[in-house]
Amino acid sequence: MKALRSAIAYGWHQLVSRRIYRVLMTVPLITLFVFYNLMEAGLPLRVPSAVVDLDHSTLSRRVTRNLGAGEYNKIVALPESYHDAMDLLRKGEIMAFFVIPRDFEHDALSARPTSITYYSNMAFFVPGTMAYKGFKSTAISTVGGLSVATLTAVGLPESTIGEMINPVNINLNCPGNPWLNYNYYLTNSFIPAVLALLVSLVTAYTLLVEIKHGTSRRWLEASGNSMIVAVLGKLIPQFALWSVVGNAMLAGLYGFCHFPMNCPVWHMILAMELLIIASQWFAVAMSCAIPNLRLSTSFCSLTGILAFSIAAFSFPVQQMYGSIGIFSYILPIRYYFLIYIDQALNGIALYYSRWYFIALLVFPLVGLLGLNRLYKRCVNPVYVP
Repeated sequence: MKALRSAIAYGWHQLVSRRIYRVLMTVPLITLFVFYNLMEAGLPLRVPSAVVDLDHSTLSRRVTRNLGAGEYNKIVALPESYHDAMDLLRKGEIMAFFVIPRDFEHDALSARPTSITYYSNMAFFVPGTMAYKGFKSTAISTVGGLSVATLTAVGLPESTIGEMINPVNINLNCPGNPWLNYNYYLTNSFIPAVLALLVSLVTAYTLLVEIKHGTSRRWLEASGNSMIVAVLGKLIPQFALWSVVGNAMLAGLYGFCHFPMNCPVWHMILAMELLIIASQWFAVAMSCAIPNLRLSTSFCSLTGILAFSIAAFSFPVQQMYGSIGIFSYILPIRYYFLIYIDQALNGIALYYSRWYFIALLVFPLVGLLGLNRLYKRCVNPVYVP
């Protein structure tokens, strides 16, 4: 116990002696504030768009007004040609444009084939998708209106026309997020991922900086020459501070921002504590496997950044290539995200999320397996740049 107290004092002194650690621990809260203000509307509405009207008819002007009146598109330009619209798209002044062809009204009212074309810049996925959705809705409503006018002109009753235009009524239900609020999804996945990334980086750095500076033997002496005590002496003070940051983040998400919380709050607090512990021991495992400061921190950074893709925040693991999807199961943030979906959003019984909590508890066991390798490197500290 005396060795553990000495190791904790050593780790605490290191933690408070450098300002960079304190700055890093405020980053998740700052990121939360930025994201909440950026995504407060839930979706990035009113995407800057353009309309290329080659017809200049009453019908084409009505289509343009309908586009501008929708919630997804903001018409900021009316270029004269396709090439002018593409120039605006390349410059980033618009995210999409809608092309109305020549003789559009004449062909449509004469029941002749005509076409409506729209282009979206999918390099920016969210605004491109929003613009596409607005364009598609307008195109469908325009085609439907023309069909109604044509069928009415030939004498069909309105009831028959309605069944022909819309034969199937779709009842759309969105459990967990019926508001279709992008903020509920993005912020609750991105911010914990940032936290997990920083926890891993700080842990790996504080462990391996001892080898770089040649102080690892003194670190072991302060810990009773026990590697596990030395590691715990580093992790416990960091866990205490990261827990404050993580719980403050949860208070901001579910208390101040009023994000959905369909489970007892302690479920998410427990998930947050286990995420921090799992991220710490994930970094310990990396430090044992690669006891080099530069390589280990680089690997933690790489996995932390890739977590946004391979942890299934934006693409389901089941549809990934097997050689890629398998890596999602070695990331702690993956299990926290699943707990958030099950508990906070869907509010299912805790029993059905038990394996995700257990998976987070496996990471400390994996980290313990490599401590002997780290001990040998600390006894003979040779830093390789």
